[in-house]
Amino acid sequence: MAVLILGGRNVGAPVVWIQTAAASFRQGSNDLSSLHPRTAHHDRLYGGLLADGFDEESCHCRYQSAMYRRNPGRRPSPYLISKLRRHEALQRRCGPGTAAYSNALEQLKSGKSVASPECTYIVSISYRGIGNRILAAASAFLYAVLTGRVLLIDPSNEMDNLFCEPFPNTTWLLPPGFPLTAYTNFTVHTAESYGNMLKNKVIRSDEVPTAAQLPAFAYVHLNYDATVEDNYFFCDDDQRLLQRIQWLVMRTDNYIVPELFLVPAFQEELDMLFPERDAVFHHLGRYLFHPNNHVWGLVTRYYDTYLAAARQRVGIQVRVFGGMPDSPELLEQITTCTQREGLLPEVLAAGEPMILPAASRTKSKAVLVTSLRSWYYEKLKSMYWEHATATGEVVSMHQPSHEEYQRSGARSHEHKAWAEIYLLSLTDVLVTSGRSTFGYVAQGLAGVRPWVLYKSGNSSAVPDPPCGRDVSMEPCFHKPPGYDCRLKQWGDPSKYVPYLQHCDDASWGLKLVGRNK
Repeated sequence: MAVLILGGRNVGAPVVWIQTAAASFRQGSNDLSSLHPRTAHHDRLYGGLLADGFDEESCHCRYQSAMYRRNPGRRPSPYLISKLRRHEALQRRCGPGTAAYSNALEQLKSGKSVASPECTYIVSISYRGIGNRILAAASAFLYAVLTGRVLLIDPSNEMDNLFCEPFPNTTWLLPPGFPLTAYTNFTVHTAESYGNMLKNKVIRSDEVPTAAQLPAFAYVHLNYDATVEDNYFFCDDDQRLLQRIQWLVMRTDNYIVPELFLVPAFQEELDMLFPERDAVFHHLGRYLFHPNNHVWGLVTRYYDTYLAAARQRVGIQVRVFGGMPDSPELLEQITTCTQREGLLPEVLAAGEPMILPAASRTKSKAVLVTSLRSWYYEKLKSMYWEHATATGEVVSMHQPSHEEYQRSGARSHEHKAWAEIYLLSLTDVLVTSGRSTFGYVAQGLAGVRPWVLYKSGNSSAVPDPPCGRDVSMEPCFHKPPGYDCRLKQWGDPSKYVPYLQHCDDASWGLKLVGRNK
C-alpha cells in the first residue's frame, strides 16, 4: 500500500511516502514472516549470547531483533556464554525478592560490615543522556561479572521504562525502599566515596582490615571530575579491598571498560571472555539492552515502512546541541564525507541529463538521519530530490523525529531517542558525530566500524579529511585516569598495551582495538 500526502498550496510542505506490505495488514503487526523471512542465517540467540526460555510476549525484541539485522555480528566466546549463564543464576539467587537480598539490606541499614557476605552488590546510578546511561550500565555490568556482584540499576531517568529485563526470572532494577535514600545525589564530595575514605584514612588499601573496620558500603565516583584517589579503583590492591565491601554504589558518565583491561587481577578472565577485544560492548550491548515492547513497536513500524525495502541502509547521526545554529559547514562536511567515501552517490548539476541504464534505478539507498534538528535532513532530502544522482541510484531520506532540544528524563523523548539509536544499529553503514555516546551505542549494537565526522577547531571551515573510518566499533573512554598502578606513576598505556589506542574523535581518550590494529 502506498499513501501520498500532499501539503496543499504550501510550497515547503513535505511529501511523505508511506510504504507498507499489504500482507502485514492482513496478518497483523506481530507477523513478520512476509517482511523478514526466516533463513538458515537467522540466529535469534546471537550464537548463544541470549538465554532461551524467556516469555516472548514480555519482550518481543529479544528474539525478533536478529530478523532485522543483515549483520549477524561477532560470535561470543564459549566462555562468555557460560559466564553469562552463571551470572544469571547469581542474579536469581541474590537479587530482589530473595532472602539473601533482604539480609543484605538489613546489613546495610545497620551501618556495619560483615566478614563473609553471602552476596555482594553494585548499584549503578543513572544520569545524563541515554547514551551515557547505557554505557555506564554496561560498564557496571562487566565489573559485576568480573567480581561476582549482583547488578542493580537505578530506575530513575526512565531506566525502568525503556528496556526489557535482561536476566531471566528476576529484575535488574533497584526496588523502592533502598536504605541509602540520597544515593542519586552522591558526588565527588561525598564522605563515603572510596577516594575520600582513602584520602581521610578511613580505610587503607595497603593493609588487611577486619570486618569491623570496613564500611557498610562505598560510593565509587568515576565521573568526569574523579580525583586521583577515586581512580585508585583501577588498582589491584584497591580491588582486593573493594572486594570485601558488600555494597558499592557507582556513578560514571563514561565507558570505563578499557581501564578494566589494565587491572592485572581481571586480565586473564577478560582474555577468556573477550578474545576479540574490539567486540566487548558489541556483546554486552546486544545481551543487556533490548527495547521494551512500546519502543520496539516504534522501531519496527518505522523500519518496515521506510527502510526494509532498500538495497542498502545508511545511518547518519548528527549531534547538535540545543543552542547551536544550523551549520552549512557541518552539512557540507556530511555530504563531502558520504560522497567521498562512496556511501552516497554524487549528484548532477540541475538540468544535467542522466544517461544510465534503467537497471541502475533499481538500486536504492534508504538514509536514516537522526538529529535534534530537522534542518540537515531537509537539506539532504532536497538535494537528492532536486538533483539526479550520478549513478542513477534512488536515494530516499528519512528522519523519525526532531525534538530540537535534549530532554533527558522526559518519557516521550527518551522513547524516541532509544528507538532512534536502535534504528541506527539496524543500518548497513554508519556515519556518526565524534565524541557522541549516542553514536557509540548504535555502532556497538550494529557491530560496525563507523565513519566518524571529525570535530573542526574552526567552526567556519570543513575539516579535511571530513571524516575517517574508526579503528574499532568500541566506545571511547573519554576520561581515562592516566595513572599506572604498577609503576605508581602517570603514563600512557597506549604506548605499551597493544590492544589500547587513543580515540580518533577524542585524542585524550582510550579505546579497545583488535589484535591486528
